[in-house]
Amino acid sequence: MVRAGLTAERVAQAGAELADEAGFDAVTPSALARRLGVQVASLYSHVRSAHDLKVRIALLALGELAARAAEALAGRSGKDALVAFAGVYRDYARRHPGRWAAAQFRLDPEHAAASAGPEHTRMMRAILRGYDVPEADHPHAVRLLGSVFHGFVALESGGGFGHSAPGAGQSWTRILEVLDATLRNWPERTGS
Repeated sequence: MVRAGLTAERVAQAGAELADEAGFDAVTPSALARRLGVQVASLYSHVRSAHDLKVRIALLALGELAARAAEALAGRSGKDALVAFAGVYRDYARRHPGRWAAAQFRLDPEHAAASAGPEHTRMMRAILRGYDVPEADHPHAVRLLGSVFHGFVALESGGGFGHSAPGAGQSWTRILEVLDATLRNWPERTGS
């Protein structure tokens, strides 16, 4: 990337690319300055700190992921929507491991509210409405879906499934079938 025209957006994009290549933890202002061929001080006219750089990469990743998920969900409902949404998450994590890690970065409440994170939740809630999961249970169901997607991706990316058969792809398909069955048969609340 050339020095001229450097902006906060380009710095975040370059940081995301570096994260995919070297890992999100390896993204530092000095590493990014080397990549961009600028002095570290030059970066600080576009980002305030190492933390700000990571926040910007996280926001970029969340936005990309939300855009892909929204496109995949268009016109789908029920199991088709669930599988499409889950597939976007898994595919994004496999293609962009550093950005995926950035999307898990803990944001302060102000950044979280302005991020695409709430859009991810809205999309999951839309999927749940297709299953007639009661609105009062949406927080629980969203947490279930998020836990399964994130847990599977974390284990898969860490090599946790490489030692046994069947392959992770078969397990992923089966897990989505089980999630679909769970959502179709969501238990009624008993008591409080």
